[in-house]
Amino acid sequence: MTKPSHARGALAAMYAGLALTVLATIATYVDRSTTHLLADHIRAGYPAYPQARVDSAVTTYLVVLSVVGALGVLAWLVTAWAVTAGRRWARPAVTAMFLLGTGVGLTGLLTKDTSGTTGLPPALGWAGMIPCLAGFVAVALLWRRPRLT
Repeated sequence: MTKPSHARGALAAMYAGLALTVLATIATYVDRSTTHLLADHIRAGYPAYPQARVDSAVTTYLVVLSVVGALGVLAWLVTAWAVTAGRRWARPAVTAMFLLGTGVGLTGLLTKDTSGTTGLPPALGWAGMIPCLAGFVAVALLWRRPRLT
């Protein structure tokens, strides 16, 4: 049986979101070994921190963002499977995961820490929001009414 075109499009958006989630998660590790945006951001917010404390904060962020990324990957895979399998709960589950993922992304992007600045540098915060665009497309395609021909 062939999937309706809106389901195929939604699955494509979901796999794009999966790839974007993996890339956003990897970006934190690339930053740690190259640009040091996160470390510089923490250092700017807490100039009195010794290097060891900055490194500890960076490691904590990497662990948290890795767990969020892994849960995001799991959510993409489970919801893509549900859409592929034609489960009745797929559309509400995709919608719920989109809302949850967007909430987590906005939290990372906008939450200020005790220094008065956001916890994440803007570049990493926005990187965490990019997979939400694919989630929005997937939700829109799944809830679209099929065309009558």
